[in-house]
Amino acid sequence: MHMITGRPRAALAAVVTTLLLAGCGGGGSAAGGPTLSWAVDFPAHWDPVVQGSGAGFRVLSLVYASLTEIDENGGARPGLAESWTYNETGDQITFHLRPGLTFSDGTPVNADAVRQYLERARHQEDSALDGDLGSIASVTADGELDVVIGLTQVDYQIPLLLGQRVAQITSPTAAQDLDRLDQWPVGAGPFVVTELVPESHVVLEKNPAYWDAANIHIDRVEVHDAPDAASVVSAVSTGVYDLAPLAPSQAQAARAAGLDVVEQPGFNAANISLNTNKAPFDDPAVVEAVRHAVNRQEFVDKITFGLAQPTTQPFPPQYVAYDPQSADLWPYDPDRARQILADAGYAPGDIRVELVARAEDPQSEIIQSQLGAIGITVDIRVSPDWATPFFAKDLALSWYSTTGRESPVQTLTAHFGPEGPLNLSSPATPPGFAEAVALARSTPLDSPDYQANLQAATRAGLQSGALVFTYSLPNLFVKNPRVGDLPRIPGQVHWTGVRLEDEL
Repeated sequence: MHMITGRPRAALAAVVTTLLLAGCGGGGSAAGGPTLSWAVDFPAHWDPVVQGSGAGFRVLSLVYASLTEIDENGGARPGLAESWTYNETGDQITFHLRPGLTFSDGTPVNADAVRQYLERARHQEDSALDGDLGSIASVTADGELDVVIGLTQVDYQIPLLLGQRVAQITSPTAAQDLDRLDQWPVGAGPFVVTELVPESHVVLEKNPAYWDAANIHIDRVEVHDAPDAASVVSAVSTGVYDLAPLAPSQAQAARAAGLDVVEQPGFNAANISLNTNKAPFDDPAVVEAVRHAVNRQEFVDKITFGLAQPTTQPFPPQYVAYDPQSADLWPYDPDRARQILADAGYAPGDIRVELVARAEDPQSEIIQSQLGAIGITVDIRVSPDWATPFFAKDLALSWYSTTGRESPVQTLTAHFGPEGPLNLSSPATPPGFAEAVALARSTPLDSPDYQANLQAATRAGLQSGALVFTYSLPNLFVKNPRVGDLPRIPGQVHWTGVRLEDEL
């Protein structure tokens, strides 16, 4: 199996220089129309199979079109597939592709191209997407335009799953050289790369062959690696960038400078993660005490400067899977938390635990302070390789924030399932969760029971002692007023319909 290996930065630059000289990946007309400058964290990879479903997919969506899309309500809508149909039993789905499409290298966008991509995502040794595709048993091409996906179970979430985060389809011709594809993307998206310098900038021009090109009004995009958060407002104010991510602490300064602060909806959620397989959280009394020790409003005020919403769930309150019955399962009550510990035989200071975080952050200090207030001593350790022990389930206490998933069932299984990557207490699973998730998964998206079944699955998952959710922050951007409103697609950045106007 082909394995992509790491390379020194100089070597990457040499590879890209060679590609530029060879004129690879070109396409589109010479830029002469509206140009947008976007500052954003560069993705680690340009091959979506290796990049995975992290936030970098937003940048890759400039180049790649996905099999499906979502609408402003988080529902599935057509992408490269203009429609789809399930069989009568719900364990097979056929996607019907748009005819006449090509990738930017001229390769046809056909059923076999989609099949090859999904097979790479399922089986490639270094795939970051294989864990998302457990419901897929087989992928076949039925003629030129029909992709038939056999499922391991009844699963009506597939049209949501195979969107931007998971199914950004690559050219099968370009994928014959995976090292090259990972440094020079070739897709069928709204733009085509014409210049790429790693960790510096990327230049893209409008792709006239994109299936929705008529609604793309930007001719050229220049992507730059995001600057330090403290300098973002100045850079946008002076016209260096048109659009950039915004730290909550900079929102007031951005508004004062006359810039637009964009609160883009998302599926984001932050939480404290407990390992109930390790002391002290193997004692349910300690878990219960921690649940009542958490003051969510303090996180909102100090971390997000009031821009987030407190939440007890992995979803924001407006989302279809948010369970109103679980809105305040464990209200903030430090007196009650102290009493729970005392009743269990713990004196203040008896419990000491290490909190491992990926970086120095006030979030860790808030956790330390709130648990300290009920008599639990927390020692903070910053670990640059935080992810390895977390996903190996070696930590007792940590915290993280996620960008969610278009499929709410996928979000739930990632947090609460026995093999969930975000379940620090794996394989512990709340009683009744598997059955509730199976029911939600087997409910068609247009069923009148869909929302109720989803909320019931959320309610079952929240009985887990492994997670204490704190707040949900929208995706924040700062933009020059010359940039029109972005479509309010949750968790994503879309350029459909966006126009650039001269500054007045």
